[in-house]
Amino acid sequence: MLWPFNHFSKPQAPLRGTIDAIYGMIVTQAREPSFYRAFGVSDTVNGRFDLLLLHLWMVLRRFRSAPGAANISQALFDRFCADMDANLREMGVGDLTVPKRMQAFGEAFYGRAAAYDAALAAGDEALAQALCKNVLNGEGMENARRLATYAKTALARLGGIDDAALLACAWTFPAPAEAGRSHSPGVMANESR
Repeated sequence: MLWPFNHFSKPQAPLRGTIDAIYGMIVTQAREPSFYRAFGVSDTVNGRFDLLLLHLWMVLRRFRSAPGAANISQALFDRFCADMDANLREMGVGDLTVPKRMQAFGEAFYGRAAAYDAALAAGDEALAQALCKNVLNGEGMENARRLATYAKTALARLGGIDDAALLACAWTFPAPAEAGRSHSPGVMANESR
């Protein structure tokens, strides 16, 4: 009798199409023009990168609560890294420089993710301050509060999606302008307490 060698195989990798679809949703949302027109995000490589990191953080945060989603989270982060690598090479960055830039991208993501997690736990104003620093270059607290309201709305929407719908990409991010409009001065600080 032959021993079933596949009994000890690695867990099945997530479907590439699923990862590409989720990552595509993240990229599309990060490119939404209203972030740049109405929220004061700089329409530059850095501004777009920071919005990409914000949306990637929100989706990966949601995957933390999904049973068995560690493989999907890793595959999604790997897809982000592959995209950044391809973008660097397309911009003509040399082979010797790419690894250093990729390390900087990873550090940027993990640093922002830790800051956003801590700020989310500390309250709305802390989240607005973290977003102001990282996405808005320290300028425009009112826009940062609106962006924080958007982020909380997006996190709530992601949190309300069941795991099957999440993996099937049967969801959308909220419209930035509508989610950010729900913020009015002086109200946000009291909403989640």
